[in-house]
Amino acid sequence: MVSRPQRVLRGKDVPLSASFLELFFDLAFVLALSQLARHLLADLTLIGALRTALLLTGTWWIWVTTTWLTDWYDPETSAIRGLLIVATLGSLLAGVAIPQALDGRGVLFASAYVSVHIARGAVTAYTLRGHPLQSRALRVLAWYSVSAAPWMAGAFLPGWRVPLWVLAIAIDLAGPRLGWPTPRLGRAQRQELHLAGEHFAERYQQIMIIVLGELVLVAGLTYSDSRLGLAETGAFLLVFITAVMIGLLYVRPAGQRLGPAIERADPARLGVLTGYLHLVMIAGIVVTAVGAELSIAHPTVTGDTTAALVIQGGPILFLLGRILFSVAIHRRLSWARVAGLFVLGVAAIVLRLPLLAVSAVATGVLFVVATADHAAILAPRRARSR
Repeated sequence: MVSRPQRVLRGKDVPLSASFLELFFDLAFVLALSQLARHLLADLTLIGALRTALLLTGTWWIWVTTTWLTDWYDPETSAIRGLLIVATLGSLLAGVAIPQALDGRGVLFASAYVSVHIARGAVTAYTLRGHPLQSRALRVLAWYSVSAAPWMAGAFLPGWRVPLWVLAIAIDLAGPRLGWPTPRLGRAQRQELHLAGEHFAERYQQIMIIVLGELVLVAGLTYSDSRLGLAETGAFLLVFITAVMIGLLYVRPAGQRLGPAIERADPARLGVLTGYLHLVMIAGIVVTAVGAELSIAHPTVTGDTTAALVIQGGPILFLLGRILFSVAIHRRLSWARVAGLFVLGVAAIVLRLPLLAVSAVATGVLFVVATADHAAILAPRRARSR
């Protein structure tokens, strides 16, 4: 007879494909992405960008830790289904709070965030009672209980909110990398952190599609509200091409090799590192969505340095994350991407062109990089066929 803890853990016979509730949970991220883009658009300053980055990191960490949950536990069991529903609701409430999370809705954002993590730790620790892996759940619960203090303190102390939340998110991000060391329980061992590479790689691809969908949605809605002139049409088409190039750059080849790489690697290193690097890439796409709205709504505006920096900054962030992603997956540095990053950085500083032209430069760089990547992939195949 299978024990209760064994039933809730993901067994070898559990399909690695995402369950319905996992995909349903992803939909809550759509609201958060839209709100984050609006939050940044409302304050296009360095401080505004850093504040948006803090909220994005918190929202993203709900998604990452929920994906770890469904990787370790069977998502078809009633306990994990309940936690997925709680995570979905928590993500939605965090998304609702984002526009004023650092002002009047801090309690809602922090409460939603903390509740998801505490509920997950408490339920899994209780369900696994008597099982050796209960210690892992207790370690995770202990760390999120510690970070809950600065999260909630920041919620009730507006003047200290940002530094307290930075401290809280630093604790949460460091926990899995360190193995959640806890008094009397020690540190999580490598076998406790094992991840199913195929499942994790699929989940990352699914969330990247959703993030790209947000970029396309923003472009479509902004274009719909414009006068549909030639300049606006050109800007819209450039954003569409940008979305296609970002998708191709993500998938080939590291996105396709992520699953086997996670299976082979130390999960405490690569499993956690991929979460950090995807955050950088997703931040780049969120900034690209803001740049898309600016370029489509005002394609002929010249000399808007802030808008130009945003339009170039999105692809810069994405390429930076993508370069580091390739290095982490297969220890390879793409010089085409490095060159593209350099060109975009220079363009962001020196370009004083209409926003349509600035967008064209960013799209052109991504197109060249994607083409160079494709040629590099095909070259060995052609050599073998000769």
